[in-house]
Amino acid sequence: MTEIVSVSGPELVTYADELAALLVETVDGGSSVGFLSPLDRDAAADWWRERAASVDAGHHRVWIARDGERIAGTIGLARTPLPNARHRGEVAKLMVRPSARGRGLGRSLLDAAERSAAEDGVTLLVLDTESGSPAERLYRSAGWTECGSVPDYAADPAGVLKPTTFYYKAVGRDAG
Repeated sequence: MTEIVSVSGPELVTYADELAALLVETVDGGSSVGFLSPLDRDAAADWWRERAASVDAGHHRVWIARDGERIAGTIGLARTPLPNARHRGEVAKLMVRPSARGRGLGRSLLDAAERSAAEDGVTLLVLDTESGSPAERLYRSAGWTECGSVPDYAADPAGVLKPTTFYYKAVGRDAG
């Protein structure tokens, strides 16, 4: 059984090496999550450790999905600190190990982030993903609305510029 839990900053540091392995596996598998391949595992672990202070400050939330002893997936939610945007959050770094895909784990992680955002008073979530990626099916099936794409927005793990599609979803009191 897979368990999804929110992690604190110190826990994020504790899990950094395991999360780094997931990040490297995700990037090596061709998923565009902001990094180029080959991604050095130590650099990936450092990236996770650098998020700890932001998690402790309440600017970010991170959830992990454990499948037995191993982290099978993760998702993040960034809060916007600006006064005119406190109602908004950004979903980021949804990753599921290839061996754990196709069992609803991505949807469960997304649901956890959406529920938590709504409980925290967030009413609007946004995210972006590589246009044409398998992630788009997940977001559309979960009720996210496409709001446009930008050509050559980000490089894929091989360094090739690709278009990015942006999505939004109302949650909480404005979700109707």
